[in-house]
Amino acid sequence: MPTNTAGPEIPYTINVTEEELGLLKKKLELLTDAGSDYGAPLVDIEKLVARWKGGYDWKKHEAILNAELPQFTRMIAIDGFGELDIHYVHKQSEVKSAIPLLFVHGWPGSFIEVRKILPLLIAPSEEHPSFHVVAFSLPGFGFSSNPTKRGFSLDQYAEVGYKLMLALGYNEYVTQGGDWGYHILRRHAHNKAWHTNYPHARRYEGHFTERYDTLPVGLLSWIYEKLVNWSDDYPWEEDEVLTWVSIYWFSRSGYKEEETHIPMGYSYFPKELWRVPSKWLQAPNLVFEAEHPEGGHFAAHEKPDYLVGDLRKMFGKGGPAFGVVPGKTGYAAK
Repeated sequence: MPTNTAGPEIPYTINVTEEELGLLKKKLELLTDAGSDYGAPLVDIEKLVARWKGGYDWKKHEAILNAELPQFTRMIAIDGFGELDIHYVHKQSEVKSAIPLLFVHGWPGSFIEVRKILPLLIAPSEEHPSFHVVAFSLPGFGFSSNPTKRGFSLDQYAEVGYKLMLALGYNEYVTQGGDWGYHILRRHAHNKAWHTNYPHARRYEGHFTERYDTLPVGLLSWIYEKLVNWSDDYPWEEDEVLTWVSIYWFSRSGYKEEETHIPMGYSYFPKELWRVPSKWLQAPNLVFEAEHPEGGHFAAHEKPDYLVGDLRKMFGKGGPAFGVVPGKTGYAAK
């Protein structure tokens, strides 16, 4: 098992410089044709590019993110790959016995995926469990630094997550994630139970990378197409899309199935990318399943109430994973 080596926690505030904003504006001004080679409707891309050029205020949305999400960075040493500067959101519930939960985002998402579920998860109640929530930016995404050595794969992403949790004092915890979070969380040490909205039967071993266009319109077109086609008729607002895409553009990286035996839970959303027969997913440790009438690939953003409701049922009183973290029931002591 890799040793835990992590530096001190440093408060973090998103602060894209005026120089970076100016460079983006210059690149956008150079674009005379949005093009239609990215799979997204041309008229939509033209409207979004026009909004990005003038009207969209990144600094406004940057300030909102900073106000809503307590953010930090910490240097974490990964065996064989040196230190990485990891960006993360960390918010504790006022309930002392809240359940520590590590949330891992997918693609094309980022730490912003935790935004809507965070206040629901930490909320105290006698009716449902509360959680201490940690959501980190995967290396190479958002505001975490990028691995510089080849071979950084699922085991290393998992190592980042559990070393971060150990550094925060969470020696045992539960996890939630979809998309790449699903593949990463299956490898977590100290994980007492896990939940996914991406039940999957395909095995993946490699480093996940995607080719991004070096022009902002290419990045916008590609991600927008995924946001629209992979969600369940979610009403994406222009500024909402541009904030998601801007996080990728301003990324610090330059944006360039194993067996588990712990309790696991599955949430099924009808517009998820993959939906395999349920019998393929059955396992002795599958303790929770929930079927939802609507929702797609971005469940934490599209249907936060559904997703959090499933976590409360799985880990709450009477649930199949209640009390899985010793001393952390999620409820205030009476």
